Parts: sequence; C-alpha cells; structure tokens
Amino acid sequence: MKIHHAEATVKTGGHVTVENVTHHVHAELERSGIGSGIAFLSVPHTTCGLALNEDERGLREDIRRLAQKLLEPLASAKPFLHNCVDDNAQAHLTSILLGHSVAVPVLRHSLDLGTWQSVFLIEMDGPRSRTLRIQILGE
Repeated sequence: MKIHHAEATVKTGGHVTVENVTHHVHAELERSGIGSGIAFLSVPHTTCGLALNEDERGLREDIRRLAQKLLEPLASAKPFLHNCVDDNAQAHLTSILLGHSVAVPVLRHSLDLGTWQSVFLIEMDGPRSRTLRIQILGE
C-alpha cells in the first residue's frame, strides 16, 4: 500500500464562495501513481467546508446563497454568542453542517466521481487562503 500526502493552497474570491478544487486532487492523484484506493480530502479550517456536487454556474450560485443564508433565521431570532468575538458565528456553524472532509474512491488511476460530481471548497468567511489537504491511499 502506498500513501501520498499533499496540500494545495486555494485562494477564495469573496466572503462566501464556492470553489471547484477537483483539479488539485486530480493533479495529486497523477503524481501519486496510485491506481486503486481512496482519496481523503480535508480542510483544517473552521469557517469553510467541503462538498461534492455538480459544477454548474447556477447551482454554484445556489450553493453560495444557501451557505450565506442557511442560519440567518436563527441569528435574527437571537444573536449568536460567538459574534461578540469575531462576528462570524454563522460561518462556523454552517461549516459544521457542511463538514470538513470528503472521501472519494480511486479506480483505474482516476477519481471515481459521478458523471456530474466535482469537489468544492465552500468558503464562508473570506476572502482567504485556504489549505486543501489531500491524502491518497492505495496501490
């Protein structure tokens, strides 16, 4: 079994953005030489998350709007307590709902994604430079 570790820097373009990071994973998979296994992807940040979905412009905007608005009704009912520290509690809470990692099977030297699937980093407190951690295990 081989293990390949890598990191990619993702510069996010706005306060709430949806960034397709699939190309970073493809590049590392090619470097790894692994043909069958699994790719574990994670972000070591508390105000962004990872998700798999379709890379279509309208859907990316829908995801961005959902991430931006997801917890607004809660915040308007009673202000978030963490906001007295950084005024970004909504970003922290939304990232919990999205999750900070995804696993993607590797088959025949390729990510075994569905026809329309891509890997997205969803930024909720940007713009920032984010780290995408990529660990590929297999043979």
